[in-house]
Amino acid sequence: MNSSTSHGMLRVLPAELRQRLMRIAREVSVPQGTRLFEEGGRADRFWIIRTGTIALDVHVPGRRSAVIETLGHNELVGWSWMFGPHSWHLGAETTTPVRAYEFDAVAVRAMCQDDPALGYAVTQWVGNIVARRLRLSRTRLLDLYAPYGSGTPL
Repeated sequence: MNSSTSHGMLRVLPAELRQRLMRIAREVSVPQGTRLFEEGGRADRFWIIRTGTIALDVHVPGRRSAVIETLGHNELVGWSWMFGPHSWHLGAETTTPVRAYEFDAVAVRAMCQDDPALGYAVTQWVGNIVARRLRLSRTRLLDLYAPYGSGTPL
């Protein structure tokens, strides 16, 4: 694996930690229309998108799933692997053919546990993404389902 590649997550890590993570990455190709995971399923891996797009969605009872965000180049797909109980909080489907780096969650969590510097860096990175996606999800759901004028500015 080319350790000089630059990804959203990997840009924030020191070179040595980035190289260690990339050694366990697996390159994958996923056809358009593939469900990567469903809400409530076991979160045992994650991806960094090289090319293509993936839609994150949330199940809405009695309605079609609502797309919360569409992810593309260099973005992390999946954060539920990092925090217990390790089950997906959203669903995800490829909206175009995707090429990505896939990481085994158990292996990455073990690396983070064994190396506090790596664990801290990865936790900070994933935590920042969770916070951003929570804000986006809230705004998106208000856009979709709240009556006009009922929300307060963020």
